[in-house]
Amino acid sequence: MMAVVLRCFRHLPSLLYRSSFTMVRGLPQAPAGCPALLLDGCRQCVRQMLLTRQLATKKAKGKGQSQARVNVSAALVEDIINLEETNEDMRAVVEALREDFSRNLSVRTSPGALDHIIVMTKDGKFPLNQLGQISQKSPQLIVVNMINFPESTAAATKAIRESGMNLNPEVDGTIIRVPIPKVTREHRESLAKLAKQSTNKSKEALRKVRSKSINQVKKFKNKVSEDTIRLLEKQIQQMADSTTAEMDKLLAAKTKELLG
Repeated sequence: MMAVVLRCFRHLPSLLYRSSFTMVRGLPQAPAGCPALLLDGCRQCVRQMLLTRQLATKKAKGKGQSQARVNVSAALVEDIINLEETNEDMRAVVEALREDFSRNLSVRTSPGALDHIIVMTKDGKFPLNQLGQISQKSPQLIVVNMINFPESTAAATKAIRESGMNLNPEVDGTIIRVPIPKVTREHRESLAKLAKQSTNKSKEALRKVRSKSINQVKKFKNKVSEDTIRLLEKQIQQMADSTTAEMDKLLAAKTKELLG
């Protein structure tokens, strides 16, 4: 048994060497003859040594700074949390906000801006473009033809009026006429307020992603060291802060565009 142990630990230097760089996917496989139980212990020891080294390095670099940044390798902690998935979820929140700004918040109202207004019908919620045919008849007028779902005309009219886009639709049978408002200062300020509201909703969605990830990490508090938990929580918070800063930049640019 002693010979097997020595054979396993003889591989630790190479494990540490290979794992210290931006990492291969997961830790290396067992050396020949290494019992599975002992291997699991080796892998946990190697991971803990590397994470402790990372934490110590960041603390050293962070002396004299208000907050040191961390950069945990996803491969080292993949059995605790999928950091790549967390990052993807946070990026999805940003992209949804960017799309909302592009599609729904423009000084000049276009037919495409009405496409995704949600209409409440007796059969459920539907985007306006699934219920009516939307077209622009002139620079000052958009028309929604509800011929295919005439029973939803009233609901569609209500949804357009309450969309927050400063629109006052007029109904003529199954035709909804939507005059495009003049670009006034009041209209611009109303759009800027909507942009702020959308950003706040996105930040709330981001907080949910962050909380979900931190709760996932805390499930392992009895299995890994406090330093590991603390390092991962800091990494997740750092990712959330970076995403929040990006959303603030998007809002600032959109507000400047809307207010002219």
